[in-house]
Amino acid sequence: AKAQVPVNWMPVAQAIPGCPPGLEYLTQIDQILVHQQVELLELVTGWETENKYRIRNTVGQDIYFATERSNCCVRQWCGPVRPFAMSIVDNAQREVIHLDRPLKCNNPLCGFCCLQTIEVQSPPGTVIGSVEQNFTWWLPKFSILDSVGNVQLRIVGPCCYSKCCEVEFEVLSADETQQVGKITKQWSGLAKEYFTDADNFGIQFPMDLDVK
Repeated sequence: AKAQVPVNWMPVAQAIPGCPPGLEYLTQIDQILVHQQVELLELVTGWETENKYRIRNTVGQDIYFATERSNCCVRQWCGPVRPFAMSIVDNAQREVIHLDRPLKCNNPLCGFCCLQTIEVQSPPGTVIGSVEQNFTWWLPKFSILDSVGNVQLRIVGPCCYSKCCEVEFEVLSADETQQVGKITKQWSGLAKEYFTDADNFGIQFPMDLDVK
């Protein structure tokens, strides 16, 4: 049998007033690493499976585990633009973050009406914000909004990129005058990049950033 990769959880963080339960971990770090788990079925057959991610700190301790929930047929037909829900649990197997992305058309001719969006809930059932794709003709751009729709941060990506190198998205202040972090899609090796859709990301953010 295949050996299981041991799970080394980050120590439990103490509760912080005003902080959603389970997000206390994020007040202690300024970078997380997101590793997508490679599914053997997808590697061998190309059949799109539900994505799973291990979310770790820079010393290799697990912080969260994320699992996608989506329809099998929709995954095959819609691929990366499919609707899904994602459950993110902590070391107590408690769902601390819930993501919900509705189905949107990916045709650029649809313009403003079909931009991608993800709703963020923490705890599940309580909306704390969202990530929305912005309409642009050139650079990929996204807005990070709070629970009432105010823009808190912007994300701006490169105009073009290749699978065989790292890709960096800048995290900017709401007025786009200051870079406060970055999201880096890391090169995973030839087999992973070309035979699966498994991704690895590094996310950097300020220590004093409000977790909500």
